[in-house]
Parts: sequence; structure tokens; C-alpha cells
Amino acid sequence: MSLQIQGRDCTVNLERSHTFSFSPDGEHFLLDGEPLQIRSGEMHPARIPREYWLHRIRMAKAMGMNCIALYIMWNYHESRSGVFDFENGNRDIEAFIRLCQEEALWVLLRPGPYVCAEWDLGGLPAYLLSEPDIELRTDSATDARYMAAVARYIGELVPRIKPLMLEEGGPILMIQIENEFGSYASNPAYLEELRQLWLRGGITGPFYTEDGLGQLERNRSTVKGGAIALSNGNAQQIAAVRRAFPAVPAMAGEVYPGWLTHWGEPIFAGLNYDLSAILTEFMQSQLSFNLYVIHGGTSFDFYAGANVDESGNYQPDITSYDYGAPINEQGAATAKYIKYRDIIARYLSEPLPDIPDAIATLSVPALAPTLYASIWDNLPAPLPRELSVDPHSFEHYGQTFGFMLYRKTLQTQPASALDISGVHDYAAVFVGEQYAGGVSRAQIPRDYAQALRVTHRAPLALPATSTGAPGALEILVEGMGRVNFGAAIVDRKGLLEPVTLQYADGSISSLKDWEAFLLPMDETFIAGLKERRTNPLKPGLFFKARLDLKEVGDTWLDMSHWTKGVVWVNGRNLGRYWSIGPQRRLYCPAPWLTQGENEVLIFDLHQTESKPVPLANSLY
Repeated sequence: MSLQIQGRDCTVNLERSHTFSFSPDGEHFLLDGEPLQIRSGEMHPARIPREYWLHRIRMAKAMGMNCIALYIMWNYHESRSGVFDFENGNRDIEAFIRLCQEEALWVLLRPGPYVCAEWDLGGLPAYLLSEPDIELRTDSATDARYMAAVARYIGELVPRIKPLMLEEGGPILMIQIENEFGSYASNPAYLEELRQLWLRGGITGPFYTEDGLGQLERNRSTVKGGAIALSNGNAQQIAAVRRAFPAVPAMAGEVYPGWLTHWGEPIFAGLNYDLSAILTEFMQSQLSFNLYVIHGGTSFDFYAGANVDESGNYQPDITSYDYGAPINEQGAATAKYIKYRDIIARYLSEPLPDIPDAIATLSVPALAPTLYASIWDNLPAPLPRELSVDPHSFEHYGQTFGFMLYRKTLQTQPASALDISGVHDYAAVFVGEQYAGGVSRAQIPRDYAQALRVTHRAPLALPATSTGAPGALEILVEGMGRVNFGAAIVDRKGLLEPVTLQYADGSISSLKDWEAFLLPMDETFIAGLKERRTNPLKPGLFFKARLDLKEVGDTWLDMSHWTKGVVWVNGRNLGRYWSIGPQRRLYCPAPWLTQGENEVLIFDLHQTESKPVPLANSLY
């Protein structure tokens, strides 16, 4: 295999070992002693079905990339403390990296431990939050528990990554230490401790860091001898970094062809971004860059993260990670792709490979789901009551994702309002088997709030007929994405503050002695559902549809007629949907479908009547 190095009339054989280094003046990245322009496109194996890895890699190569950058999401590989999975499905990182090598592409490895990535908790495992006073992203002198977990993670990675380093004959050029740490804190000891973990494992780099220019200048968040990558970097910023840090090379480590989107925003973000001028300047000056992302894919299951804005408002991310990227969610070339490919090709001495064929899509009638089961008829045994005097978070009980039910028997005195403003993140409330309304941590449109009696963190007014006799108060809580950026990343799920009732006479009481039911909605839970629906008028219902196929293809399930919930196809979790948009279609890749009968399962927090589910051939 060979790879054309731009600016030099030579090819590089990837079947032997190479050297990668920095020029003595810090001006260039050097491959076998010659300047190398890194043209990288980022994609995340965790967001792409394994069957499509090669297609997406070839799409990037055909756009002119000579490198692939990838995050490793720690919590995708160690969801429970000490239990790792780097083998099954799209968790086999080594296989992905070797595919890049087979396609004559280099690799920039971004293993965290924190990655951001609009991914739940920025890739940090939620089990860390079971410690009530845990400090994240800090050195062992500040919180030894966090760094012990990090050391275990890197210790698991080292024997997998070392054979893939360039000096061992692999394609990995550099390893990034942490991610955008200058946006979080200033702690050189922490970054050095991370570097030392790799060194003790026998991986000597090269290393690099990633930060915005302002954060880098303020917090000096570099590592010894490490290159510097810039978030939202351009040619002028690279020049500024070279002046400030002349000993090491710099590159534009995250160049944004699109942007992330939150639930409730009016449109998908980043669709109109245009990198033409920036890419032209990179190519003219032979500057190294990484497009974040060249292909986004999908945050399947419950892995989509969240942000908190400057006013403290919680902003959960949509399921799609299309990102307005040149290669869209399904892996197809967009208009951006064609434009950027043409720009890059002008500066290359060899023609680019042909664009791979597009993946086929389905064209079948709409699904007609029918009522299947009720969550209320599929409750597990409650946790021991001594664990639930006060309501606690998911993490306190050892649950990572999904839902949790909190139940309390009410007294006979009528109550006028319920305060669960500490809910993380969305709650449907029931009193005496009747839906009483909901509370959302995220801001919601007025029409949605009025139709479903959902408040934004405010006390929930209880209907006069809903209390006044003994009965159960039930709070069904959905944990959405954990915050993945900034100081608010310690983001536990469930009921985090005492629950209070406000009575007609103005008095307030704090409710104690709760029953708590774990509802992880994971593969085991879904497989064990029983077809029961004692009260089909009580929201919290599962609906099922059959999809018969003569041949498979990619498709999108259009959930426009549904309210808020989750969809599984053949037991695979496609992610969350929410009628507040802008996303209303969930991507279902062909490898998750089979010829013949397929099962589609929908859980909706609000609907008691089934609606059709059309199938579409695109996200928009």
C-alpha cells in the first residue's frame, strides 16, 4: 500500500514502520524526515454501525483525506467499573484503526479520558457519579478515585494501542492528551499525570493537546513536547500559536463544517456553514487540519449528551449527529462534500479515488403500531425501602441510563402543587392512576407545555380532583443526556432534591419514604417485557409494529405523530425522539434489519393512542 504525501513527489509504504516527528524549528510535522500535511477527517466508531465503517472511511479518503481522527468514548467501553468491552460490534477500536491502515490512511487517536463529543458525560463513565463528592478531570492529589479509574482505563488501552503506533508498524501518528482542557480548568499536574500513564505503558508519543486559542493562551494547557491543535482553528490562529509556542508544530485540530443541535431549537444547526475559504487557505499553505466532523453518524441508544448555556439552561442534544457534515448521517456525499473535494483535489498531484456508491434506502408503506404493553405492568421489584427514605439519583442506585419510577402514598389532605424542580431531566407525574402533568428541566415550547400540562422546572399545579383521597403519587423520570462540556459535567439523573407538596392552606411538606423502581430500558429489560396493559388509558405505554421486508436498506422512522420516547428495532435502540424537534426522524441502518419479519417497539411517555409511523429516506 502507498500513500501520496502532498508537497513531495514520493509515496509511503504502510507495510513497514515509519517515523513521525516534529521539525527542530517546530514548523512542520515530519514523516520519515519529510514535511507532512495532515488532512484529517473525524468520525467516531461508536456512532457508526460496524458494517459501515469501511464505507465511511473510504468516503473520507475520496474527499481528499490522508488521515482519520477518532475519539474513544470511555463510557462506551466501561459502563460498569472494571468491566471492559473492546471486542463486540462497533466497540472493536483496534479493528477500526486497522481498516484505516488498510485504506492507506493515518490515524489521530483521541482517547480522552474526557472527549466532550456531544456524548453523555463527555465520555466519562456515569459510575463515577455514584461517589457523592467526586471531582472529575483532575489529578490524583485532588481526587485519587477519579485518577485510579483513569489509570485502569488507560491501562486497558495501552496493550491494544501500542501495536498500532507508527513505530510499531501501525497507522497512529499522535495521541491526544485529554480534550479542550483549557475550557475547563488550569491544572498542568493533571495533564502531566495523564501523559505519564501512557509513558509507563511504553507509549512514548508523540502527544498533542486540543484547545481554543483563547483558552490555550489563558491556561497554557499543553503537555511537555506535545504538538498543539486548535479548536475552530484557521491559518491566522496557527500562526499565532507558532509565535507563542515555537518549539512544536500546530494544526487546526477541529475545523467545523457544521454544528451540534439541541432539542427544541427551531432548525438543525450548521447546515449553511461554508469552509471553502478556510480549506483553500489550508491547502495553499500546506497547513495541517482535522475536520470535526467529516461524518457524524448517530448517537444511538441513550448516549446523546447535553450542554448548559450561559444562563444555566439545560440543553439536551438530539439523537442524530448529522452535524451538517460533508458526509451525512447515512454516509452520503452532500453538496459540501462535492465542493470541498474539488477544492482539495486542485492541490494534489494525484487524482482522488472515486466516491463510493451510496447506501440503498427502503421504500415501504407506513407502519401501523398497536398497543403492546404498559410500563406499569412491567415494573421490577422496588428497591429496599431503607435506600429510599429520600429520592436519590440514578447513579446512587447504580443505574446509568433510562427511566426511574419514584412512588409515594399520599395522605388525605388535598394538595395544590407539587415541587420537583430538581428533576433531571423530565418527569411525568401521576396521582391515583391519573396523569397530573409533567416537569421538564429543558425549556419547552408554550404549545407543548399547555397541551401536556408540562412546566419548565416550576411547581406543578395539581388538578383539584387528583388528590384528596389516599392514593399513589408516581413520578416517572427520564434521564436524558448528561452535560458533556463545561463546569456542569457532574450531572446526575433522577430526583436530586427533596419533593414537596404545597397545600391549599399554604403549608408545605417534604415527602419521605419513597419506593424506587429501576427502569434502565436496556436490552435485558426490553427483552423481558410482558404483553400486559391493565390500564391502557394511563400513559407510559409500549406500541409494537411488524415490518416485513423482501430486502433491507437504510431508512428513517418518522415519529412526527408521536410525543416523547424511545424506539427499538429488533431490540436495537435507535435513540430518543421528541415532538419539540427539530429532529423528527430516527435513522435505522440496514444492518439492523433482516429479510422477512422485523419488530419495531415504541415507548411513549404521553400517548395512549397509536399513530402511524411513515418511513422516510432522509433525516430532513
